[in-house]
Amino acid sequence: MGIWSGATLPRGIEAYIAPGWDTLALPPARQQRRRRLDVRTRHDDLRCGSQRPTESEQIVLATKGRFSRDGVLNEIGTSRIHLRRALDASLRRLGVEHIDLYQLHAWDTVTPLEETLRFLDDSVSSGKIGYYGFSNFLGWQVTKAVHLARAHGFAPPVSLQPQYSLLVREIESEIVPACLDAGMGLLPWSPLAGGWLTGKYGRDSHPVGATRLGEDPDRGMEAWEPRNREERTWRVIEAVSETAAARGANPAQVSLAWLESRPAVTSVILGARNTQQLADNLGAVSVELTDQERRRLNEVSTPLVSDYPYGDAGARQRDRSIDGTA
Repeated sequence: MGIWSGATLPRGIEAYIAPGWDTLALPPARQQRRRRLDVRTRHDDLRCGSQRPTESEQIVLATKGRFSRDGVLNEIGTSRIHLRRALDASLRRLGVEHIDLYQLHAWDTVTPLEETLRFLDDSVSSGKIGYYGFSNFLGWQVTKAVHLARAHGFAPPVSLQPQYSLLVREIESEIVPACLDAGMGLLPWSPLAGGWLTGKYGRDSHPVGATRLGEDPDRGMEAWEPRNREERTWRVIEAVSETAAARGANPAQVSLAWLESRPAVTSVILGARNTQQLADNLGAVSVELTDQERRRLNEVSTPLVSDYPYGDAGARQRDRSIDGTA
């Protein structure tokens, strides 16, 4: 399926949603994985609904609401007034009457969660959206929302967009279990860790050129200096690169294949900057990692945690055997 964060269908994307694109010469499992790859773009001027009715019928359309576009006081957060305006504006910009998946971009510490969930349930009932999900929620926030929706008889949330990759696995402690317990799917963003997992950066070699870190080396959570200093970063990149070379793939494809196989992950959001990168990323559907390859990638990318509560000692406190010996 395709997810666009703006209101456009980017140039060249037609090749990936044309009739028959998901029935390429691939085994059935491969075809299913190909349909599960998401695409994100950042354009703002091309409507994908009324102007392109054929294409719009072939995609699952998703967008988000939460943050302000203009800094206006009532145009931020997850209040009913803001989400109503944001959803209606998205429908107008996209030129459609229905959005398949509407997501809260982040938690709101001010608006009562009941108000937000009631709006989302009303939007499902009215047909403006098909399903709703969250982005950047913590485990307890997911669980609270799931149980509030259940208690009030609202439609349940179906998905969560977290940051998740071989370099960012901390969500596995609480967030992934919360989503598994709720039956929610994960739609990871930044699956290539802002380009780190493509193999384009070298150790202690400051990035330059038309890349995310070449243009902005201090770019948020992906910033160059902090990750360059971490030995784990380079252990992961080395393992990914060696795995890719051994099977004739590239590091990005191996990284995406690893992520797509993780528990609860139902799709992966590709932040490709051009159609060449998109085509390259989609090659991940042809990469089936062996158990040995997955074990190595799991081991080198295991995040550092203390013994309690998420380390081995804490895990033993929460576990028991069926025979009562522990």
